[in-house]
Amino acid sequence: MVNEQRIRAVLFYLSVIIFLIGLPFILSFALGYKFDRRAFKFTKTGLLVIKTQPSGASVYLDGKLLNAKTPATASELLPGRYHLRLELERHFPWINEVNIDAGKVTRLEKIILFPLRPNIKQVNSDRLSAFWVDEEHSAIYYVDPEDNSIYRSNLAGDDSEKIAFFPALSSPPIKWKLSTDKTKLLYFNAHQIGIVYLEPQNRHYLNLPFILDYPYDKIIDIFWHSDSYHLILVSNKNIEALEAQPRTESVALVNLNKRNTTSFYDIRNDTLYFLDAQKAEDGNFYDNLYKLDLNPRVFPFQELIKLKQNE
Repeated sequence: MVNEQRIRAVLFYLSVIIFLIGLPFILSFALGYKFDRRAFKFTKTGLLVIKTQPSGASVYLDGKLLNAKTPATASELLPGRYHLRLELERHFPWINEVNIDAGKVTRLEKIILFPLRPNIKQVNSDRLSAFWVDEEHSAIYYVDPEDNSIYRSNLAGDDSEKIAFFPALSSPPIKWKLSTDKTKLLYFNAHQIGIVYLEPQNRHYLNLPFILDYPYDKIIDIFWHSDSYHLILVSNKNIEALEAQPRTESVALVNLNKRNTTSFYDIRNDTLYFLDAQKAEDGNFYDNLYKLDLNPRVFPFQELIKLKQNE
């Protein structure tokens, strides 16, 4: 009986000792801490959340395969940098380094795993030198350089139809640009501007394509005004406004010092941003960024632009 009591007492005190020894570990894990053998101390851990598109990818963290596929969560990670690799059959692997911070959640939720064999389909049926996508009307426009024609199809490339002919310039066009209302197409080289009507504006009147010659200055860029009727032309000497008409006289809005300026047109606000060089007090020229407001409420287009007289 005495021996049995002694054994019970020994077991009781042994349990208490084990509990007291293990209590710090239990509390540490409960509070998100983990024993770091490298630092030989308890360190607050971090959490890693991974989501992929498509899901179901295997997760390798520092070369070790986790027992979960994406979307996956890796908990109780000691702070530091980890090598992460995501693998999904018939897809390219995603490989990167991820940093885990103590007491924080690191989220990787915008990972796209791209297929090894992408879904590619040829859309055009004829030769082309340029194209535009009109998302609003679910259409694609193509330029065929062989017969100087413009074709239109749906976004899948079906129901292709010839909608316009364009006269060739003296040298190949630099750029092609659709008007805001998608009814006209602009194309130009350094000294010529071509305009093509893609949609008849009047069923009783045929709008023929035409070319405007610009022989003296070099055209750098041209932008459609939001009214789809005026053009904003940037040359090596000026910024000009003109109408998209066969006989039109351009108006020089700004004289440029910078011969090859860079420009951007904000069609939402009809604002042109451009670089120009101005002479400073030290005698040197320095580039500055300028903003030219071309909103029709403030800019008198109709009063400035006149048609050329018949020769």
